[in-house]
Formats: sequence, C-alpha cells, structure tokens
Amino acid sequence: MTGITFTPIGTVRSPFRDPRDMPIQPVGARGIRGTIELDPTYAAGLKDLTGFSRIVVIYHLHRSEGYVLEVVPFLDNTPHGIFATRAPRRPNAIGLSVLRLVAVDGATLTIEDVDILDGTPVLDIKPYVPAFDAYPDERAGWLATAPKDPRTMRSDGRFC
Repeated sequence: MTGITFTPIGTVRSPFRDPRDMPIQPVGARGIRGTIELDPTYAAGLKDLTGFSRIVVIYHLHRSEGYVLEVVPFLDNTPHGIFATRAPRRPNAIGLSVLRLVAVDGATLTIEDVDILDGTPVLDIKPYVPAFDAYPDERAGWLATAPKDPRTMRSDGRFC
C-alpha cells in the first residue's frame, strides 16, 4: 500500500491541554464547550450546516505516538484488540467524535460535549444524520457489560 497524506482543515480549541483527566468520550463531556477554528479557505463549506444539531468531527490524534494491537481500555480491566476499542494509540491516529453544534460564525464553529484535546487538527466535518448514523438495536460487544461508566470515566494517561 502507499502512504496517505491529509491536510488539516482547522483546529479544535477546548479546555483540555493535557490528555490526563479529560473525558474519554463525548457522553462524559456533556455541556463542555469548545470551538473549531476552520481555515477561512473552507468557510464556504459550512453553508447550511446550522440546520444540524450534531456534527461528526474526524481529527488527527496529534499527541498519540505509536500503537499496540492489544490494550486495556479505560472502561474495562481486560485487554482487547485495538480495533475493538476506541483507544487513541492506533495504527492510524484518527479520532472521531459526535458533537453538538451550537453555532456557526464565519469560519468558527461553537461546539459542545467536547472530548478533544486543545490544538487537535481537524481533518473533516460531516453532519450527523440520525436516519443514516443511528443503529439503536445493534450490539456493543464487550462494552455492553463494561464495568465502568463512560459518563464519569476520565483519561488517566495510560495512552500518553
């Protein structure tokens, strides 16, 4: 395979400057505000986005180095394959969060439920569409019986 190159379209601004003690998923970051500062070159691409209550943000986990194929995730005490978790130390350091869209002002998006480190490069933004993106009857694998609650769990630095 050949390499792939991405160019960030913007940057996340959040209250989280250290990966330790931050929410591990948007469900644990309810109400936490931040912004996405889009490169003004891409501002026209935000047309009609205000009609959506949530957005899918795809970003580069820029502070993650290396990877392992088995990890003990934040919500369990048992090792799992990296592809059966959302742990940040991955072969390709790509993150994904579904965030509440509060406002669009020029090239700046105000967002809530932010579980992303300040300064994180944004690769893409897509509208969250329940008819396309929600599958409430699907299985959640080992997470269905995970011993820890993602709403209260915080990062502890194990993937730093």
